[in-house]
Amino acid sequence: MLYLEKLKKMVGEERTNFIIQNSLIMVICGSNDITNTYFGLPSVQHKCDVSSFTTLMADNARSFALKLHEYGARRIQVFGVPPLGCVPSQRNLAGGPTRDCVVRFNDATKLYNAKFAANLDSLSKTLGEKTIIYVDIYGSLLDIILDPQQYGFKVVDRGCCGTGHIEVAVLCNFAADVCPNRDEYVFWDSFHPTEKTYRIMATKYVERCI
Repeated sequence: MLYLEKLKKMVGEERTNFIIQNSLIMVICGSNDITNTYFGLPSVQHKCDVSSFTTLMADNARSFALKLHEYGARRIQVFGVPPLGCVPSQRNLAGGPTRDCVVRFNDATKLYNAKFAANLDSLSKTLGEKTIIYVDIYGSLLDIILDPQQYGFKVVDRGCCGTGHIEVAVLCNFAADVCPNRDEYVFWDSFHPTEKTYRIMATKYVERCI
């Protein structure tokens, strides 16, 4: 809402409406809620189980998408959550001595994605228009993680930055060591894929839509 008010002051209400209606709005949310809030806080787990927590997440995400539509957005892409149990940081924190993919994290992710996708489908039917698109990235990233060699990757269980086990975002700065060839790594830091990985995922999505 604050952005809309700033935009109106800059270009006027009519131009603002045009910009919002014709802009592609991409929404990425949910990962931190599962890893940091639910599995990271025992107090939250005591209050609710995975099913009720993911339902709350999916309902809140649906409300957010609807609010964007009410503001005038008509090109909205909402991304599902990737296989969080297989990202390096979660392998390191909960994957045991062998740093395996954490099954319960992936199960929670799949449960949330299913509920969220169903919510958006129901919302689209209610609105009577296909302006809100759900983008599934779980499967495409998991394919790469399970068979990295097929896509030219050599390292899948740690990131290119630093030790690759726990560094994320601002910790990957000018002072951090970086791998010689990031294209050999599925992940840039301990949570986010590399540019090459994102390109492969985007290509997979386009191919599914053709």
